[in-house]
Amino acid sequence: MTHLKHSTINRVKELLLNQIERIDKKRLIYILSLLVGLCSGLAAVLLKHTIHLVKDSLTSWFDAAHDSLLYLAYPGIGILITIIYVKYFVKNNIGHGITKVLYAISRKHSELEPHNMYTSIAASSFTIGFGGSVGAEAPIVLTGSAIGSNIGRFFNLNYKQITLLLGCGAAGAVSGIFKAPLAGIVFTLEILMLDLSLASIIPLLISSITALCVSYFLIGSDVAFGNTLQPFAMNNLPYYLVLGVFCGFVSLYFTRTTMAIEKRLNKTGSIWQRWLAGTASLGLLVFFIPSLYGEGYDTLTAMMTGNAHTIFDNSLFSGMQENTWFFVLYLVAILIFKVVAMAATTGSGGVGGTFGPTLFMGGIAGFLTARLINISGIHQVPESNFALVGMAGAMAGVMQAPLTAIFLIAEITGGYMLLMPLMVTSVVSFMTIRGFESHSIYTKRLAQEGDLLTHNRDKATLTLLQTDNLIETDFVPVSPDDDLGTLVKAVSRSKRNIFPVVNRERGIEGVILLDDIRDTMFEPNLYRTIRVSSIMRPVPATVSIGEPMEKVIEIFEKTQAWNLPVVDENGKYKGFLSKSKIFSSYREMLKELFGDD
Repeated sequence: MTHLKHSTINRVKELLLNQIERIDKKRLIYILSLLVGLCSGLAAVLLKHTIHLVKDSLTSWFDAAHDSLLYLAYPGIGILITIIYVKYFVKNNIGHGITKVLYAISRKHSELEPHNMYTSIAASSFTIGFGGSVGAEAPIVLTGSAIGSNIGRFFNLNYKQITLLLGCGAAGAVSGIFKAPLAGIVFTLEILMLDLSLASIIPLLISSITALCVSYFLIGSDVAFGNTLQPFAMNNLPYYLVLGVFCGFVSLYFTRTTMAIEKRLNKTGSIWQRWLAGTASLGLLVFFIPSLYGEGYDTLTAMMTGNAHTIFDNSLFSGMQENTWFFVLYLVAILIFKVVAMAATTGSGGVGGTFGPTLFMGGIAGFLTARLINISGIHQVPESNFALVGMAGAMAGVMQAPLTAIFLIAEITGGYMLLMPLMVTSVVSFMTIRGFESHSIYTKRLAQEGDLLTHNRDKATLTLLQTDNLIETDFVPVSPDDDLGTLVKAVSRSKRNIFPVVNRERGIEGVILLDDIRDTMFEPNLYRTIRVSSIMRPVPATVSIGEPMEKVIEIFEKTQAWNLPVVDENGKYKGFLSKSKIFSSYREMLKELFGDD
C-alpha cells in the first residue's frame, strides 16, 4: 500500500515537472515566489496567533497579588516541553534560526530540511507562549526560508534559484509578521546577503507583498505603533546622536553577553542540567521583573502609549512606580537582565530568536535615554519617539543592519516622519559597535568557522567551495622503506608526476616528484641501493579536511606549491589538493552563482 502511494506521488510529481519545464524560467520564478510569499505569510500569521493563544490561556487570569509565583514555573515548563519535542520528535537542532539559514546558504547549497517548514513554529510557540524571553522572528524566518528552499528543490532548480526562493521565504516571513514589506526585502539583501539585481528584486517584491496581503487579510491593516508618534523637531537631533552611541554600546553588551552565557550553559553537563540551570535563572528573573516574560512587546506598547507605569504590574515593586529614580533604576535593570533572560532561554533548550529581544532592549534604551534627558531639565524630548528610534538603533548594532532597522521601524509606525532620526541613530549605533565587533550576532559564529558568505564575490565563491569535494585520490603512494625499483613500478602504474610517501600509520612523511628520479630511474643497478627515504623531499605544508577554502588559498600562496597533501583529523593521508582543480571548480562555482540563468 505504501509503495503504491509513493509510486502515485512520484508519477504526479513527474507529470507536474514535465508541465513546468514548458514555462519560461523567469516566469516560473515569479510564480514560485508568489507561492512562497503566500505560504510564508500564512506561517507568520499562524505563529503569531499560536503564541498569543498559548500566552493568553496561561496568563489572562493572573492576579498580581496572588498568582505571580506562576512566573517562576511557566517558562521552565514551556522550555521542557520544547526540549522533549525537539529531542524525541524533531531529532535535530532548530535553534538560532537565522544563523542556520546563513549556514545553509554557505555550506548546504541553500538546502534546509523539510521539517524546518513547521517544527520551529511549534517549538517557539511552546517556548515563547509559556514566557521564554525570546522573539518569534528568527523561527519564522527559518520557517519561511525552509518553505522557499523546499519548493525550489521540489522543482529541481539550481543553487542560485533555490537561494533566491529561500530569500523570498525570508522576506515574506518578515513582511508577514511585521507588516513591513520593504523591511522584508532589505532584511534579505542585508542580513542574508543576497546579491541585489533586477532578476532578484522582482521575486522578492512579489513574495513580500503577497505575505503582506495575507497578513492584512487575516489580521488587519493596523500598524503596531502608528498612533504614538510626535512630529520630529530638528532641535532634538543632537540627542538622537547620543542615543545612537548608547545603542551601540547596548548592542555590544547584548552580543557579547549572549554568546558568553550560551557558551557557559553549553558546557553545563547534560541537556537536563542545562534546562535546570537556565530555567531556574529565567524563572527568578521573570518573578522579580515580569516585563521579561515572553517577547516583551506589551511593555513597549505600554511605554509608547503613556502607560509606562504598567511595567510594574504583577511585580513585587508595584507600589514604587511613582518614585522617579526607582523607575529609572528599574528600566536599567530591565535593560541589563533582558539579555540574560534571553540567553538563559535559548541556552537551556528553548527555541526563539534575538530579533525580538533586540527590539525590546532598543525600545527600553530609547525610553530610558529620553526619560533621563527630561528629568535633567536640559531639554524636553518625546519619549515614545525615542523608544521607537532606540529600537532601530539596537537592531542596527546587534544585527549590523542599519537599512533593515530604518525601514522596519518606519513601516511599523505607519509612516516616515521619523526617517531622519532613524537614519542618524542607526548609523551612529552601527559605527559605534563596528569599532569593537566586525560581525553581527548572526554571523559571528559562522565567521569564526569560515562558513560566512559575504557580498564579496571572490570570498563568497571560496566559502562555497568545500575541501572535501576537491580532494584528488588517484596518486600512487609509496613507503619510505621502499627501494628505487618499487618506486619505478609505482611510476609505471601512475598517471601523475607526484608520489606521496606514506608510512605504515598512513601519515605522510614526504613527496617525490618525477623530476627527482628522472636521471636514475633507467639505471637498474641502482634499484636496490637507493631508498625512497633518501630521495624524498619534505611536504611544504598539509591541508586538513574541512579547512576553509580561504585558508587553503593562503597556504598555497605562502608555500608557492602547486599540490598539497590532505590529512584527516588524525593526521592520516587522504589525497591531494591541486591549484588547477581549485581554479577549475572556482570558475564553475562563480558561473553558477553570478552567471546568467
